[in-house]
Amino acid sequence: MERTALDLWVGAFVVAGIGALVVLALKVGNLSTYNVSDTYLLNAYFTNVGGLKPTASVRSAGVLVGRVTEIRLDTDRYEAKVTMSIDKRYQFPKDTFANIQTAGLLGENFIGLLPGGEDQMLKSGEVFKKTQSAMVLEDLIGQFIYGKADNKAK
Repeated sequence: MERTALDLWVGAFVVAGIGALVVLALKVGNLSTYNVSDTYLLNAYFTNVGGLKPTASVRSAGVLVGRVTEIRLDTDRYEAKVTMSIDKRYQFPKDTFANIQTAGLLGENFIGLLPGGEDQMLKSGEVFKKTQSAMVLEDLIGQFIYGKADNKAK
């Protein structure tokens, strides 16, 4: 009887451990549950989205306000069109900046919203007028190296 009780406890701990790993994987993979029923869609155009992925977070002042739902190439403008699902609790002025930012030096990309001061708010389906594309680390390194080379040539 003791062996059965021990096996039962070991099995319970194994199941709890697997459950904890699943929750951790969802959090790390940015796939945690997010209420999509009370949201509205906003769009933004970027010349370079860098490593931005669907399900990336949309943040304002560090607070999660939405998620990226789709990234595709707009063949009319030849820019990346990013569609975001924003929680209805958060309304943003029409002159809000949408910037692609990086969490840490080499962390995941996310969209940071910097609200403006206009009275009118963005409505579902509207487009951010002011955007800033992702900074590509390789481009920055290249500019630094070639800038140093130009300085030595002078």
